[in-house]
Amino acid sequence: MSTQERETIELNLYQAHKKIYPREVKGRFQFKRKLAVVVLLGLFYLVPWLQMGGEQAILFDLPNRRFHILGLILWPQDFIFLALLLIIAAFSLFFFTALAGRLWCGYACPQTVWTEVFIWMEQLTEGGRNQRMKLDQAPWTWNKFRKKTSKQILWVTFALWTGFTFVGFFTPIRELANHIWIWQLGPWEMFWLFFYSFATYGNAGFLREQVCLYMCPYARFQSAMFDKDSLIISYDEQRGEPRMRGKKRRTENNPGDCIDCTLCVQVCPTGIDIRDGLQYECIACAACIDACDEVMEKSGMPKGLIRYTTEHSLSGKPSRILRPRVILYALVLFGLITGFVTAFMMRSPISINVLHDRNTFYRMVDSNTIENVYTLKIMNKGRETAQYQLSASGLPELSVVTDVDSDMLQAEPGQLISVPIKIRAPKKIANQRIHNILLSVMSGQHKNSEEVKYFGYKK
Repeated sequence: MSTQERETIELNLYQAHKKIYPREVKGRFQFKRKLAVVVLLGLFYLVPWLQMGGEQAILFDLPNRRFHILGLILWPQDFIFLALLLIIAAFSLFFFTALAGRLWCGYACPQTVWTEVFIWMEQLTEGGRNQRMKLDQAPWTWNKFRKKTSKQILWVTFALWTGFTFVGFFTPIRELANHIWIWQLGPWEMFWLFFYSFATYGNAGFLREQVCLYMCPYARFQSAMFDKDSLIISYDEQRGEPRMRGKKRRTENNPGDCIDCTLCVQVCPTGIDIRDGLQYECIACAACIDACDEVMEKSGMPKGLIRYTTEHSLSGKPSRILRPRVILYALVLFGLITGFVTAFMMRSPISINVLHDRNTFYRMVDSNTIENVYTLKIMNKGRETAQYQLSASGLPELSVVTDVDSDMLQAEPGQLISVPIKIRAPKKIANQRIHNILLSVMSGQHKNSEEVKYFGYKK
């Protein structure tokens, strides 16, 4: 390796980060991105204030171990539903990435969404791309101080409001607002409010594209989900090359459609040149498409020099939407969603757990009857106080006996009760070493059952 090559590598590794000044651009894709930002942030900031059934519509009440989701109450025992939702989200990401590329990164990723808002505030206070570049290079004056301070005030205020809203998903937001007003925040509330505010301020205000370039793992493994039929943003090299600008285009023969205006680079939030080919830094925001289409329209050339396309399409081959990878992801996703909906619809508000007495398998009540002793735990996952009735099946003449008052067989919402029970059966019927019986707990129209071992009398 030559000295010059070694110096080039060292420069690339250790040179200071250069701030990216993305240029503002308008177009059909940027309109959709802004619409996505408004909708997603609108949901984030407004949903905690919605009330359903006299309670916050979405609230993760960790101290009371219950989760309010649009009128439903989920408990820690319902963790399986959260796990299924996370699996569905993962396969949805795989499916849409294989089908249409990095739609998540360009339109819905929180880093992208909040960064867009912070850039809007920066443009509002400091001006367009060229104005911001000149302002950063200019010496400190009252005008520069005023603009920079105004931007920081907006950033800090918005970050604090974001942290407040985030905590409002875990502490009732109206109660949280009152605590802030009288300054009686709990230690954890204060920690998470400032922590999330600082994370929003740092990620969206300063790190920005560095989160996508160096911290986000998705960019590293996206290639495993891509193939030559995946939709990507690409530059049509055959049409655009050789790129020329100005007088050279009028003197050279057969110039490409690219006029080398570099607007596609100036609008890119990660600072890449899409003309260099597909790069992991591209977040598929489509800003380069809108910028290039505008230039092509003004130049009297057809749009689409930079466009959503596939590698097969660029090489003149037909593209396939339906292919084994997409079909497999779709089938798995459909199965997961179907399973989730079915399991949720069959969810019982009664959760039970039955433990057999460890001291003895069975005991004789009289010469003709034996009994097994159990500890029955019942949790009320409903919204109202529930009373329970017990029954057993699987052997003839089974009976369930409890030594507690009927008041002990009722539970408040979210309450877990523990009841000692005895299940009795005639000795002549329970004449095997082990029987499988079914213990059922009923409350109104709801019922839950669990299969338990019943030890019988065998000579």
